[in-house]
Amino acid sequence: MKIEKNKVVTLEFEMYNGEGQLLDSSADGPIEYLHGGYDNILPKVEKALEGKNIGEEVDVLMDPSEAFGEYDEELIEQEEITSFPENLEIGMFFEAENQETGHIELFRVTGIVDNLVTCDYNHEFAGNTIRFKAKVLEVREAQKVEIEHGHVHSHGHHH
Repeated sequence: MKIEKNKVVTLEFEMYNGEGQLLDSSADGPIEYLHGGYDNILPKVEKALEGKNIGEEVDVLMDPSEAFGEYDEELIEQEEITSFPENLEIGMFFEAENQETGHIELFRVTGIVDNLVTCDYNHEFAGNTIRFKAKVLEVREAQKVEIEHGHVHSHGHHH
């Protein structure tokens, strides 16, 4: 079965930065995504996977604008330490509601000085050239509910 719109694709993958350092992989298990422009995987990777079959591989090189975006200094903010739990450590991730948009945004703690915490709202891989290598493990028809919701429903999935 070929990868095309409204197919669920299971991948084994490795993702590297421009220096060849491993950033992420499917070591803990393969990933699944709904193919066909649902923003469940990087667009350039999805395009490379179009038409592939089980067992085929892709190797996609992306500049920052095609992957996780350029690093933006304006996405760094400082917050009072009193807003955080006592066990706060550099590298921790948190969610915050954007007061302007109402969207939930992920940020990473990148510094703690005195009573101020530096919060970085850039994606952790922003500014990196990305090399995404993947092997297609499985391709199946998406369920109607998966297409309606625009993503794969794994075991235990709830809305």
